Amino acid sequence: MNKTRFSMLLLEPGEIYFEDYSCTMNKANLQDKNAIQGRLKLCSKSLVFEPREWDHPLIKLHFKECTDIDTITTNEARNTIKVRVNQYAEMLKENILAPYKFLYEDEDFYFFFDFSSAEECLTQMQQLMRASTLHAPEHNSMIATILHSRYMRMVFDPVMMDDYTEKIICEFQTEKISPLVRHHGKLALTATTLYFQPFSNIENSPIFKMKLDEMKRIYKRRFLLRQVGLEIYGAEESPTSHLYLSFQSENDRDTVCHILEESPNVNLERVHVEEMTLQWQNGIVSNYDYLLYLNCLSDRSKNDLTQYPIFPWVVADYISESIDFGSADMFRDLSKPMGALNPDRLEKLLERYHEMSEPKFLYGSHYSAPGLVLFYLVRKYPQYMLCLQNGRFDHPDRMFNSMKDVYKNCLKNMSDFKELVPEFYDTSAKGDFLVNLYDIDFGARHDGSKVVNVKLPPWAKSPEDFVVKLREALESEYVSRYLHQWIDLIFGYKQRGAEAVKANNVYHHVCYEGSIDLDCIYDMNDRHAFEVQIMEFGQVPKQLFTKPHVKRIIPHITKQLSIKDYENYEYNLECLDTIWLHKEAVNCVLRKDDRIISVCKDGTLKVYDTVQRKQIRSVVLCSTPLSSCVMVGEHIVAVGSWDNEIYLYDVEYGRIVESFRAHDDSVNCLKWLPKEHLLISGGWDGVVRVWGNVGKTGQALRGLKAEFDHDGKISTVAFRYRRHMLEIIAGTSDGEVYIWDYSSKELINKISIHSSPVNGVCLLREDRIVTVSDAGDLNVTDLTVLNSVYQKRVSATVTSLCCDGAAVLWCGGGAGSLLQWNMTTVAQLSEHKAHDDLIRSIHYDSASKTLITASDDKSIKVWQLTQIS
Repeated sequence: MNKTRFSMLLLEPGEIYFEDYSCTMNKANLQDKNAIQGRLKLCSKSLVFEPREWDHPLIKLHFKECTDIDTITTNEARNTIKVRVNQYAEMLKENILAPYKFLYEDEDFYFFFDFSSAEECLTQMQQLMRASTLHAPEHNSMIATILHSRYMRMVFDPVMMDDYTEKIICEFQTEKISPLVRHHGKLALTATTLYFQPFSNIENSPIFKMKLDEMKRIYKRRFLLRQVGLEIYGAEESPTSHLYLSFQSENDRDTVCHILEESPNVNLERVHVEEMTLQWQNGIVSNYDYLLYLNCLSDRSKNDLTQYPIFPWVVADYISESIDFGSADMFRDLSKPMGALNPDRLEKLLERYHEMSEPKFLYGSHYSAPGLVLFYLVRKYPQYMLCLQNGRFDHPDRMFNSMKDVYKNCLKNMSDFKELVPEFYDTSAKGDFLVNLYDIDFGARHDGSKVVNVKLPPWAKSPEDFVVKLREALESEYVSRYLHQWIDLIFGYKQRGAEAVKANNVYHHVCYEGSIDLDCIYDMNDRHAFEVQIMEFGQVPKQLFTKPHVKRIIPHITKQLSIKDYENYEYNLECLDTIWLHKEAVNCVLRKDDRIISVCKDGTLKVYDTVQRKQIRSVVLCSTPLSSCVMVGEHIVAVGSWDNEIYLYDVEYGRIVESFRAHDDSVNCLKWLPKEHLLISGGWDGVVRVWGNVGKTGQALRGLKAEFDHDGKISTVAFRYRRHMLEIIAGTSDGEVYIWDYSSKELINKISIHSSPVNGVCLLREDRIVTVSDAGDLNVTDLTVLNSVYQKRVSATVTSLCCDGAAVLWCGGGAGSLLQWNMTTVAQLSEHKAHDDLIRSIHYDSASKTLITASDDKSIKVWQLTQIS
């Protein structure tokens, strides 16, 4: 239990605590037996006396209720200040958390100071009393001046440092933020440690320390619509695992952030949103964890009630005896905001909206604001509600009493559109926010029933069971199928602008980031009005996505997995053989049974037998480089050449079966479709052609099935089946990817992905492709939303790409490095120095579990793949 009952939550939100004095308090002008020993807290808007004995309540004297403050000097009372008030409040009597008791009567309080000078204290009190007579903006300005004056006099105490040899790099006036509380103080940064020294002695420790090498994540935060916040997460096991700071200016915040990020002692865990999105889409990050991550990324923090994390209503049935998550009727429509779920109410709101002048808004209240958050959490954090509502709880009938009533209200009330908070889905806390843990007397409702615990739906046996079932609903197939639509509304492209209007998702303009720049508002009254509105009304999260969010891949969410389940999905590579057959760079290689077939820049084709470990075929097909090769039959290999020809070579009999002019410029890439017996070729003439009579002597040209024109040279080709339809995918030298419908011969989509030539494309799943570029970028594109969901620079250049058909990807780097990636966990698993020069070709042979690589260094290597267990 804390040694002191006083906390900043006993003050008004934003009120500043300066210092305290040891004294004795009495209501008579003498220190008699009724005098109470304790400490007097000097704050910006009030005086708070904290008795030493817990039987007595704390006394709060608001300066604006004071009629006189002066010193008293008599024989009975020396070094004394008398405070006359016309009303005061009593708090925490017998240390019981309850609404404050307000006494509306004239009263004199005498404070007999033990050590401090009453004259000096009086000067400060009278100054603050004068400030209390001013309007809020002028009052805030005066308090800020007093605070700055104290800051300028404050010297950081080096005795508090861990090492006396440490040198301070920079110092700033900051605030340490916790819900409804701002601790003012000084931040000092050294090469090894971040220190925060509060102005007052309210903190349990005189100084707050966080080691730089324990910092794991740093987020720039928007605090009260200003870019001045910085949230730092440390190692969970460290004594100080979290810190939220607010700076005087954005420049101060950015300076500290830059120093920390550049410090050699800071080793941050960098998780990019694209990486997390892919992991969520793959089903290894839960819906709950993904929503927590998006909230964090969009400036939502549990330390800031104006920007508390937002979670959706998911279940729409709070009256049934049982609940079936296999039924869509059990769920809320996630494609609509709460205000649009009831068509009758929406119609009335739209009528009002159309009659409004600009800037229009559809909803007069927000889905997340401090009052709404505490409406849900008042039983868990009653002290926050008392702080926010000046020592009072809500009227018992307006409190969070029943899940059924709250959901009904959110559907029908013309001013209630709130969403939920993470606690509804946090199984670790077991639904403790639904229970009156502290036995607080919240009062009685109109029917005489006392407000105790939240009434749960019939299908919930207990608060713990209720939260477990809500979490089960959040992770259900239905929610996983449609959660991206809710993300679009809250964090995505439907959050603002024309799309928000279409989606009936328009709130008051003050709620949106960038709508108001408080630093540019110089009128104190206007600025204060906006700050109050921000505090009370709520803020729209920072927009994270400007295009439709990707869907989750439903078939793979039968069980909630974690990244650890996938950590071992990796291959160990052992080099079985290094083959030196060619005199120049090897452009393409493939394996068919025990034979390795390769084509070279010098126009030669070679066949190597892996059992005999020797070359068995060698033929010069032409005088120009050969670019590519694929098997188009049991023994026939098709070879693309820079002389515009495609050659068909019989490996078994060692002869050229046929050659035909396939393009008007070099043939650059080939792909064989065994199911349809189709050969796809791509040329530098910007054309992709599909051939159907390949292997039938003299019939190839007559078998031209399709022809697709592009703007740039064709650098790579692939295909996919979608709803039993065949689509041809082509990457170009312009960095674009084209998708063609083979049946209709129509262009389905053209996507600009890279700024340099696309050197490889692989189909991850039906709706996602991985591409690599000449600039060394790896990119994952979701074809349902035509949007890149992940991009990363992996090498100086990437010249080849290959997939094992499941999750593992291999990329050929520019310096001969072979990169292995797991595209489920979206992580690079390994990097091998495979060759001495560019890796031009990678071929995966599932039958032999080998990987074949070919390089500009003239060598071919055979790698045995062993899955790491």
